[in-house]
Amino acid sequence: MATETVSKEFEDATFAKVAARLIPFLFICYIVAFLDRVNVGFAKLQMAGDLQFSDAVYGFGAGIFFIGYFFFEVPSNVILEKVGAKVWIARIMITWGIISSAFMFVETEFWFYTLRFLLGAAEAGFFPGIILYLTYWFPGHRRAKAVALFMTAIAIANVIGSPVSGAIMQYMDGVYGWRGWQWLFLLEGLPSVVVGILVLFLLDDGPQKAKWLTQEERDFVSRRVAEDNATKGEIGGKHDFMGAFKDYRVWALAVVYFSGVVGFYAVNFWMPTIIQELGIDKKDFLKVGLLSMIPWGVAAVAMVLNGMHSDKTGERRWHCAGGLIVAMIGLLALALVGHAPVPSIIALTLVTSGILSWVATFWSLPTAFLSGTAAAAGIAWINSVGNLGGHFGPDMIGRIRTATNSTEAAFYALAAMAFVGVVIILLLPKVQKPLTTSEAAAHL
Repeated sequence: MATETVSKEFEDATFAKVAARLIPFLFICYIVAFLDRVNVGFAKLQMAGDLQFSDAVYGFGAGIFFIGYFFFEVPSNVILEKVGAKVWIARIMITWGIISSAFMFVETEFWFYTLRFLLGAAEAGFFPGIILYLTYWFPGHRRAKAVALFMTAIAIANVIGSPVSGAIMQYMDGVYGWRGWQWLFLLEGLPSVVVGILVLFLLDDGPQKAKWLTQEERDFVSRRVAEDNATKGEIGGKHDFMGAFKDYRVWALAVVYFSGVVGFYAVNFWMPTIIQELGIDKKDFLKVGLLSMIPWGVAAVAMVLNGMHSDKTGERRWHCAGGLIVAMIGLLALALVGHAPVPSIIALTLVTSGILSWVATFWSLPTAFLSGTAAAAGIAWINSVGNLGGHFGPDMIGRIRTATNSTEAAFYALAAMAFVGVVIILLLPKVQKPLTTSEAAAHL
């Protein structure tokens, strides 16, 4: 496809306009999504005692979210491509907000497991849907930065959510006869419903429907994305829906994603407990929240810098593998330092910074050779298979803690999984063409 020449100033200004319109709102969407997914880690500090849940019960319940996620993710992403992002993302957010708030009524293990499964089913398709949605607006060489900015919501959700969750647990406890963990689920679930409704008014299905762009800008963005998709076909071959599942690279990247996710959610769901066990008063939930801000705050900066440098250089695999290496070092450190406060916080910071830096550049790998329906299916499949790690990681820690009163063995296992991911990333063949001088200049 011939490329129409435009000034670099016009190109940069157009994509800056797109990013300024989309990224902040998608950022807010992901913040409320992630809070609803992981606030169970804070709720556990009080809920487990109230409901007599063992560490094994909590670990299994926290992780079963991803079983529901697995079964419904690919269908959800394919539906999104057919009906449009606006309607489907709104449906996802409103549904999960209602289910998340319903956790305040949990009384038994059965309902804890059931609602966690339903929450995963409701949220399935949101993250890969957004990754797919960004491919409608940004060509490949600009996408890693956009994804990194969007995904800083993971870190910011924890930076903001940790002290807020701690404060809700500590200061709302007993109000109107409800426990702090019940207020936590209610007050952090309702924003998803509100933001889901806003999606219907603020999100456009693609560049050609964006009235906030001029016609020239709409045509330019559409053309750049089309050229990028055509290039993918030249590099990796064109794929239809089933073709994505026949490409071994899709399966290899699913294993890579599993290897990182298993450690990320294990640490994320258990971080409040890990920090509380550093010698903090069991009723001082706010202090737990404030200390949790440190790993996530550093991680937010690390992932953006890694994504920006990856876009600037055009290099993906070492930026991706390097993040997992840092996370692996952090996991090994967690296994070795015991309950020493400062070394434990440093180790947690290495884990969060490494994994978020990894995931910020990871999604540039599959989107480099998949497009259209194949991208919808392939991205969702990688994400759903990989996110099964979100079940096994927390569940493994819960079972090991119940059996041994220690997490040391679990951290070694998680570090080994990260190493597997590093090896696969570095062995995969290249799927991107070398950058031309003009393409390299566009990264600066």
